[in-house]
Amino acid sequence: MKYLRVISAQTKPAGQYGLIREDNIHLIETSPLPGPIKETGTVFPLDDVREFLAPVEPPNIIGIALNYHDSLRESGIEPPPEPVVFLKATSSMVGHLQPVLLPAEAPHSVDYEAELAVVIGKTCRRVSEEEAASCIFGYTCANDLGAQDCLRKRDKQWARGKSFDTFTAVGPVIETELDTSDLQVRFRLNCKTMQNGNVRNMVFSIHYLVSYLSRQMTLLPGTLILTGAPAGTGSQCTPPVFLKPNDRMEVEIPGIGVLSNPVVAEKPRAE
Repeated sequence: MKYLRVISAQTKPAGQYGLIREDNIHLIETSPLPGPIKETGTVFPLDDVREFLAPVEPPNIIGIALNYHDSLRESGIEPPPEPVVFLKATSSMVGHLQPVLLPAEAPHSVDYEAELAVVIGKTCRRVSEEEAASCIFGYTCANDLGAQDCLRKRDKQWARGKSFDTFTAVGPVIETELDTSDLQVRFRLNCKTMQNGNVRNMVFSIHYLVSYLSRQMTLLPGTLILTGAPAGTGSQCTPPVFLKPNDRMEVEIPGIGVLSNPVVAEKPRAE
């Protein structure tokens, strides 16, 4: 089942959740998380959508770094002994087709990262890998952006550089019935393929990550886990490829769809 959150003439002004059946959106009363799911009876075609919103409103966004063998080889880094975890501000979220801003505070080295994102479906704490599958509601596409000059030079930690407004693009839908054993994760910049990796190349598997994180913190319904990026991010290119105004980004994962976002420059504050 595919769930999404949209604004249209048929939804509440702030947007509403729905599910997709045969190119039609069937509205539901509230977020599907934690449930139960009740349809309102309102149905309209996908073409009537005015704006796509992020399909989840997470209590926490958890990022995983250094989790693809091909990316580590590209950077000359040994696989970490345990997952490298960081957090992102929930205010950094945007949805499909919404613009990503190059922040006025750090506009010159913004990087993309196409990732498979996990959406947690129920409260879980200290679960095993075998139990992890029952904790997952579904999956979506994510673009985990970062200002590399903040990450590597100015701050030397990741909180600010990963949390600028619009730096977590997610969507277009949450797919609840997805076989993740052999998924390609692709990223295109202005129609050119930059990343094309497979989840089989992960250092730590999806179920391992859910189990590991649940042993560190309680995972609440809607928690978003960004599972890492395959090789080909802009900072790994020679020379580096950073985002510019008017760029168009696309994250594609079969079974979920294509997450597309334009890039625009944030207007500096008038003094």
